[in-house]
Amino acid sequence: RIYCKNKLKGENNTEKIVTRGKQYKRWLKTLNPSLPPPQTQQSRKRGVFLGAEMLVLFETPAGFALFKVLDEGKLNKVEDLSKEFLAADSARKVVSLQAFSKFENTAEALEAVTKLLESTPSKGLRKFLRAHCDGETLGVADSKLGNAIKEKLKIDCVHNNAVMELLRGVRTQLTELISGLGAQDLAPMSLGLSHSLSRYKLKFSADKVDTMIVQAIGLLDDLDKELNTYAMRVREWYGWHFPELTKIVQDNILYAKAVKLMGDRANAAKLDFSEILPEEVETEVKEAAVISMGTEINDLDLINIKELCDQVLNLSEYRAQLYDYLKSRMNTVAPNLTALVGELVGARLIAHGGSLLNLAKQPGSTVQILGAEKALFRALKTKHSTPKYGLIYHASLVGQAAPKHKGKISRSLAAKAALAIRCDALGDDQDNSMGLENRAKLEARLRTLEGKELGRSAGSAKGKPKIEVYFKDRKKGAGLITPAKTYNPAADSLIGQLTNSAALDEQDTVPKKKKKVEAEPSPAEVAMEVPASEEKKEKKKKKKKADQEASLPTNENEPVSEEPAAPKEKEKKKKKKCQAEDDDENVEVGEKKKKKRKHAEQEEEPEVQTKKEKKKKKKSED
Repeated sequence: RIYCKNKLKGENNTEKIVTRGKQYKRWLKTLNPSLPPPQTQQSRKRGVFLGAEMLVLFETPAGFALFKVLDEGKLNKVEDLSKEFLAADSARKVVSLQAFSKFENTAEALEAVTKLLESTPSKGLRKFLRAHCDGETLGVADSKLGNAIKEKLKIDCVHNNAVMELLRGVRTQLTELISGLGAQDLAPMSLGLSHSLSRYKLKFSADKVDTMIVQAIGLLDDLDKELNTYAMRVREWYGWHFPELTKIVQDNILYAKAVKLMGDRANAAKLDFSEILPEEVETEVKEAAVISMGTEINDLDLINIKELCDQVLNLSEYRAQLYDYLKSRMNTVAPNLTALVGELVGARLIAHGGSLLNLAKQPGSTVQILGAEKALFRALKTKHSTPKYGLIYHASLVGQAAPKHKGKISRSLAAKAALAIRCDALGDDQDNSMGLENRAKLEARLRTLEGKELGRSAGSAKGKPKIEVYFKDRKKGAGLITPAKTYNPAADSLIGQLTNSAALDEQDTVPKKKKKVEAEPSPAEVAMEVPASEEKKEKKKKKKKADQEASLPTNENEPVSEEPAAPKEKEKKKKKKCQAEDDDENVEVGEKKKKKRKHAEQEEEPEVQTKKEKKKKKKSED
């Protein structure tokens, strides 16, 4: 700064050096020729590099190459840079090879390329740059890689359009710029390194090719659709000639075989269908062919129908072979998942997830509803209950469960299936021991839910205590301490209680206030009192007759005028008692007490009192 100020005071200096913020000072060679002019921010963006040399890092399958930029002025014109690399001679005027680091083996090359994909320099690249890049600016094809080199090696790196265009030109003339590297050697090296990188990234294993499973299950579903379509076409086409055969032979493959063998229905009686159809079905087909209502067809139509039958049979044979192939691949790639849910369901889960590794990343709840995404989002949108199962519904364990237990079993099966998938995808074992063990647990769980083992709880060996109703007369063993009690209908009657209350009211001199009556008896209680009241009426009549005979000698001393009044009063008492007994079901207890009080006031004679006392004694004895 002092040097600049002194020079600025001079008369001969016409230029001024302006410093603004973080911009670099622009030095003139006339001021200090010994110092190289520093770069400005604008020159960095434009691709202009003043003073310092520029190197370009280029990666090849054989190793790393450092090219030195000879003419940096041409980097200012990015549009015209590609023209410089049309010929090898003009390209050598722009860049020249400064250093080359060769890979020793495929493992080193794979490690270096893998690090470059992660935007980090490898150990060999760091040594190479420390040895050959000291104080120069480095042009790189990846900005993240340039930041990593700058942090670790303290080397200024540049990534812009000029550098990218320069690297494109170097790639076109690579064999000419690097001596000893021919096109015939570069192509095999590129192919081998690309295969090694693909195997490393995909974790390639010949025994775990889940892509084959995805393609096989897709083809199997397509074959089922085509086979069903062709079989229906055979039935519809041949049904015009022999419509009765459609109901007799239900299986599509057997139908196609029968049509191919028979041809015209008139030949059915002469042919032997024992190799195709059972004996009962064969006789039925022959009988139906004689009385068939179908139309006649010519030989050309039969030829086309038979060719269609051949297509159906060929597709069915190929489907059987494809299923065997899928079964073997599933037992190899995912043995534990196959043991739990079967080959077809397991293959559909892998195909729906994309791969076995992607499926291993999913939780059990996702595996449970995998394949029911449409129903799930519709339920979330309409705020209804979400689905309980998807593709896993077709597993044998879920099919064995009752409808009310399907949700629980599918949840348990999905949790075990998620563990089995992770074991198959990331584990080293190739057996299905874990899948078989989990399947046994799920079957025990299913039996427990269905009530086949009521004494055992799911997941434990201890039995649940059986809850019994408490009964105090029952011993710990068998039998009762006391005999069972029988129902006593006489206890339901209220007649004795009413007579006692009437006698107590006569003794009381001070009248008491009426108490509120409780709720009326229920209809069940009334029905129980009906037969008991009829029996009591008959007993009362017998007792009254006996009391009248006992009371005759006591009535001899009384005047004659009062004797005829006694039977009248008795008749009134009988009527009132009958009315009271009939009204017991509907009349409240308080109203009954009133009637009894009035009835007690009318009974002033000692004869009636003696009768009542005798009745009370008898009832108390009963």
